[in-house]
Amino acid sequence: MTITTRIIALAAGLTALAGHANAQQIRWDMATEYGEKTMLGQTQKVFSEKVEELSGGEIDITNHFGGSIGYGSLEQFDAVGDGLLPIASTSVGQVAGIEPIFLLPSLPFLAADTDASYTLWKVARPAYEAAFERNNQVLLFGVPFTPAGIWAKMPVTSLDDLDNLTVRAWDASGTRTLKEAGANAVQLGWGDVVPQLAAGGIDAVLTSADGGASANFWEFLNNFTAINYSQSVNMIHVNRDEWDALSEEQRAWVLEAAEFAEMQGWEKLRTRIDELYAEMEDQGMTITKEISPEFATELRAAGEVVYADWLETVGAEGQEVLDAYAKATAE
Repeated sequence: MTITTRIIALAAGLTALAGHANAQQIRWDMATEYGEKTMLGQTQKVFSEKVEELSGGEIDITNHFGGSIGYGSLEQFDAVGDGLLPIASTSVGQVAGIEPIFLLPSLPFLAADTDASYTLWKVARPAYEAAFERNNQVLLFGVPFTPAGIWAKMPVTSLDDLDNLTVRAWDASGTRTLKEAGANAVQLGWGDVVPQLAAGGIDAVLTSADGGASANFWEFLNNFTAINYSQSVNMIHVNRDEWDALSEEQRAWVLEAAEFAEMQGWEKLRTRIDELYAEMEDQGMTITKEISPEFATELRAAGEVVYADWLETVGAEGQEVLDAYAKATAE
């Protein structure tokens, strides 16, 4: 390479670096109710780090875990739509009062294993995207919870065990199902669960092994019963105006990072449950990994009213998604 050629190449490189350095940096605060060490939190970090890598630091996302930014799932959904927050990771079952389609992934016993939950996610995604669009938001990707069970002071293996048990559920679906099964069920956001456990306001919690372990539930409860109620999905969504303000290249970076994080999250789920059970047993917990077919049947019967109410509320869109899911799982 001649001296002239080297000078031209160096000048071109400096010009490119200067252009990148002068690009306006995008700074987003990303909120979630859940802790950093949960699978949801770890996948969120994978996403933000991948965005930074792909954009060369042009898009900087600061994660705020455990509700530290001051919003629960319901509040942060509205905050993103109103532009008070640019981006969030939300347990959408808690905002089903705004968009009933969001109750779908936590309908009782509809999709309680990884393959079924992922199939439901793919089938229902267009409906979720439309719901976010109606609320001035863009859906980026979904992160799965581990299957929901009951954390309590004893194994919960019969309707008698549920009778008058004061148990927390995260949305209307779980609350109604548990009430139909005889429990004294209450709906609480994640940030209220540990204070209520500490105060004795609740006796048990319907949530994932991941969620309970992240909050050290073993300090209050020593049993986990894997009823496999549902395997819900946390959804990562961005304000529509923030999204539209990005360049085409910037949107491509974010979408690539979203796809990367989503696939990592679903793959991690396949080994996460065993890891959690080992951690919980190390903390002295007793885990009931299966319930009797009779109890499972009784719980499903208790949840039937939830389906009827949901379909009445959501209308034809809900039935279309259920039909598509049934077809996909039969193939």
